[in-house]
Amino acid sequence: MNDPENASVRLDVWLWAARFFRTRSLARQAIENGKVDIEQQRAKPARAVRIGDTLRIDRAGEQFEVEVRGLSSTRGPAGVAQALYTESEASKARREAERAARAAERAGYQAPQGKPDKRARRLIRALGDLDAL
Repeated sequence: MNDPENASVRLDVWLWAARFFRTRSLARQAIENGKVDIEQQRAKPARAVRIGDTLRIDRAGEQFEVEVRGLSSTRGPAGVAQALYTESEASKARREAERAARAAERAGYQAPQGKPDKRARRLIRALGDLDAL
């Protein structure tokens, strides 16, 4: 895992091995689309990752700020993958706050019980045509 001859690993391989992305091609796409930064600089998929590097990863609306603690070019169990990095406390707190905000937004919405009646359909149509009000 931490071999002297393996002092660096490709960024897309490391993201895949650390289980941030399901496949290397998804990791490569995220890197090319600017969703991953190393040391606050945009990176390329072949960029070498070394122990101590700081990464910012934007995945599915969640931002992770992690420091590389280990290198691996093979994908292993989740416990091994989580040992490859440490996430900053600020990053954890921000992600939890965002997750709580999204849950609160969803809690206010209640799907209708059935089909809208005649009056409700008219109101729905009127909302589409603001001049009709």
